[in-house]
Amino acid sequence: MRQNIVGTKEEKRKYIKKMEKVLDKFLRYVAVETTSNPESESFPSANCEFDLLKLLVEELGKMGIEAQMDQYGYVMATIPSNIDDAEVPSVGFIAHVDTAPDASGKDIKPQIIENYNGEDILLNEEKGISLKVADFPELAGYKGQTIITTDGTTLLGADDKAGIAEIMCMAQYIMEHPEFKHGEIKIGFTPDEEIGRGVDFFDVEKFGAKYAYTFDGGQIGELEYENFNAAGAKVHIQGCNIHPGYAKDKMKNAIMIGMEFHSLLPINERPEYTQDYEGFYLMTQFKGAVEEADFQYIIRDHCSKKFEQKKAFMQECANFINKKYGEGTVTLDIKDQYYNMREQVEPHYFIVERAIKAMEMAGIKPKVQPIRGGTDGARLSFMGLPCPNIFAGGHNFHGKLEYVPVESMEKAVEVALNIVKLFAEKA
Repeated sequence: MRQNIVGTKEEKRKYIKKMEKVLDKFLRYVAVETTSNPESESFPSANCEFDLLKLLVEELGKMGIEAQMDQYGYVMATIPSNIDDAEVPSVGFIAHVDTAPDASGKDIKPQIIENYNGEDILLNEEKGISLKVADFPELAGYKGQTIITTDGTTLLGADDKAGIAEIMCMAQYIMEHPEFKHGEIKIGFTPDEEIGRGVDFFDVEKFGAKYAYTFDGGQIGELEYENFNAAGAKVHIQGCNIHPGYAKDKMKNAIMIGMEFHSLLPINERPEYTQDYEGFYLMTQFKGAVEEADFQYIIRDHCSKKFEQKKAFMQECANFINKKYGEGTVTLDIKDQYYNMREQVEPHYFIVERAIKAMEMAGIKPKVQPIRGGTDGARLSFMGLPCPNIFAGGHNFHGKLEYVPVESMEKAVEVALNIVKLFAEKA
């Protein structure tokens, strides 16, 4: 017979609202700057990440949960099982503390819009910045809810501080309700996910979970166990700078050659023209002069075969340019970053089914879809820890138009508790 968390579903929801609110935790966490730095060689990449990681260790300790942070900044904590059943597998919940360097994560000033009216939201009158329903029609679906936005000058940090707040609320609930039966629960917080290094030193064996979930998805209902195969590419163009008055048949303009190289890549395989399972090439950085130029790309595709074809095609483009302008004109360096977790998760598909059931129990319609990106869970799955991704509730990540509905975060807490319950029941 299934246990209830606190009596009826309504009583459970009232309690979640009564304890320290997920909103309160979220606002406390976004006040701490944690922007990761892709140019840094340290780990974590930015010392400011330690500030939040230390805070989380302290808060877990106050809940009565033993937590530790290692030299790399990984926070790992355990809630011991309170049921006498060795067959119940340990389940983990993971979120990352860093925010993306794409926009400022310093001095965040969240705006709380209660009883949202379904219309455009003015973020910054002075700068004329608004969240417009015409641009983001999904916004209107949150009419009547409480929306947390930026002030139009920074990102918000819902990616992934909403996930952190949700996991911490789940932990708080469990610690305050010893009658809630559960197996062993593992909690993990990581740095540097946004720059692709989030689990470089993560010790899966030490973490100790058999299965895990990252709470790092977008809008309510999202559930993902497929993600892109990913690679990064660095392109160096070596030109030849000659005084323009004497340049005929001698100058090789690295900027123009780089533009020619870029033009060889298919236009319709750029992010702005793709969706669902369609992959892409994205130029993420360019700097250069006549003598030398450097381009950086990311390459993405869900299909491993197409992923390999994309990398091979970029090499063909480099070969073409070298044949045209001379060997050594283009130097191409491609490195794989992560792979599609599907092949690692599907053999344990019941963990996806339990997440689906956990959402349905919370009155949420699951939206099972591929991630057009990656999470720590993708790499963890290949490290022996199958790890699907669950919604944290936010929208418009990595930019100044980011927002998150409070009700979505509350539902995520409920889903996490339901997952714990289902694991205990299904042993």
